[in-house]
Amino acid sequence: MNQIQGIDHIAIVVEDLDAALEVWRDRLGLREGKREVVDDQGVEIQMMYAGKTRVELVCPLSSETPIQAWLEKNGPGLHHLALAVRDCSAAIQETESAGARMIDSKPRSGAHGTNIAFVHPKSTGGVLTEFVEGGEE
Repeated sequence: MNQIQGIDHIAIVVEDLDAALEVWRDRLGLREGKREVVDDQGVEIQMMYAGKTRVELVCPLSSETPIQAWLEKNGPGLHHLALAVRDCSAAIQETESAGARMIDSKPRSGAHGTNIAFVHPKSTGGVLTEFVEGGEE
């Protein structure tokens, strides 16, 4: 897969962003980044930094969102691994050609002006995987 450039971020679902900041910033010492609402996904995210590695804290905006349903089923914790890609459309095509199942058949808008697409966890050994094109370097 020649589209993969590295890990973009690790996403963790939380029930409360301010309480999560106490853990990730105050207890563990990660640097606080930008907070952003992504309306079409029904989430608010808080980016954190462990050196150059990004940890995305994801909080549902309402009880009607897929993230809230996931939170109710699984509780807070690790949600997905995001891989930085050169071209999200090409990564989708290559992944499908290799026999993997995609959740998104075409890129959609993500946080920080990115294009994103998710690979179904049944194709990745149970790990929800996101492709991310653009955003921070």
